[in-house]
Amino acid sequence: MNADPFVPKSVQGEFWTDERCYITELHNSDVSPDASLAIARVEPGVVTQLHRLDGVCERYIVRKGEGVLEVDGAKQRLTIGDQYVIPAGAAQRIENTGTGDLEFYCLCTPRFFPASYVNLES
Repeated sequence: MNADPFVPKSVQGEFWTDERCYITELHNSDVSPDASLAIARVEPGVVTQLHRLDGVCERYIVRKGEGVLEVDGAKQRLTIGDQYVIPAGAAQRIENTGTGDLEFYCLCTPRFFPASYVNLES
């Protein structure tokens, strides 16, 4: 275990990504390399960038809104409370099909790191 397990709150707040959504990182630290947690926010009518996470399994847990998640070509409708486990390396994107923002937790194991993100649209 790390000598100092304390992780101070992030001062970054919500930020826009090239993935076409907003992210708020709640936990992503060297102190805890086994997992990270963020909130993603997708505006109405937006489809996020088709991408994969190499070496990172991601779990979506919907907290607001509704959408259609596509994983390796298979589509799944998601609403508040629904969860979906996206295997490492799977092609994924989500569409907000509602009239308000779609928000979901993104729980990644191991923790998300930018080099794991692969844009499949370019």
